[in-house]
Amino acid sequence: MGIFPGFGGWINQNIQQPLKTSKRSKNGKSSSVSEEDRYIQGPWYWDPDISPKEKAESMEIDHVKSMPLSATDPRYYDLDELVRQNRLWNSEKKHPWNGAPAKVKVKTKKGLCHLNIDFTLGSPPQSVSEMFTNPRNLMYFHSMGKYKYNWRTRLDTRATKVLKKDGPRQITEVEKVLRWKILGYNGTIPIHLIIDENHQKVTATYKKVKVKHMKVFEGSWKIQPLYVDQERLCKSRSRISEEQYKKCSGGKGRIGSKVTMEHIFEPSSLLNVPPVSWFIRGIAVKVTKALLQDLREYVITYNKTETVDPLVYAKIKESIQKEKETELKELED
Repeated sequence: MGIFPGFGGWINQNIQQPLKTSKRSKNGKSSSVSEEDRYIQGPWYWDPDISPKEKAESMEIDHVKSMPLSATDPRYYDLDELVRQNRLWNSEKKHPWNGAPAKVKVKTKKGLCHLNIDFTLGSPPQSVSEMFTNPRNLMYFHSMGKYKYNWRTRLDTRATKVLKKDGPRQITEVEKVLRWKILGYNGTIPIHLIIDENHQKVTATYKKVKVKHMKVFEGSWKIQPLYVDQERLCKSRSRISEEQYKKCSGGKGRIGSKVTMEHIFEPSSLLNVPPVSWFIRGIAVKVTKALLQDLREYVITYNKTETVDPLVYAKIKESIQKEKETELKELED
């Protein structure tokens, strides 16, 4: 939750190119990959501090889910600070902070349904952005209820392809599948989107290429830092900068995320008549709320455990090793 020297060359080779899928078999030879595994092609960024040896060792790992990779370009944020924040969230047990469930306001006008969504999460903005866009099908949207025992997520990525990379801006084509189950009915909906992200501002807009049963399917999100310990540690409610927050909290202040989203959809013409349109809108709104709750539950569970993303784990391991080396050096002196 990273880049590495030379990634620009890799990404330039892949821009506007069709997805090519290959997988290393046990005997070291490449073989074709099923549709379910196409997402492993990227987009990916490596930890900029990773050595060639560590990178080579990571490339030998069987699955991309276990590699120290990121879908967000860390040239535009402080990776070390992000790692430090993750450690704070994992270690703070006396003052748990879970954030409130999402507030979803629904308004329908002339066939268009507008969802205005506000929620908070106990994780830094870059980490939340990573959860929104990471194509590894990690358990961010894993229902704690309906799908608990079959290891399936509500939202899976099937394929991704970078169309344009310009500084912090990245335009990616994404194919997903959404699973839903309501009142005894269930099904899947293929979703094909273009996502336009800004990794520095931590914002994005998206628009459909094709979404089943939808004439309009688009929206945006903005993720802002939330200084959850400001009142407790800084004794202040006034707006302050991240640097001021770090100083007044003695470096112990956790940074969460305030997420503002807008989602707009309209059922296709033949389905945009009552009572069918009511049913489709009901499913869309309910599934959206369920996805947001899945994400909230994931973050709460994550903060209660010591389990971290492979890239974050690698950085934490590195920082601990440096601390030990410093201590040893001081003892020798």
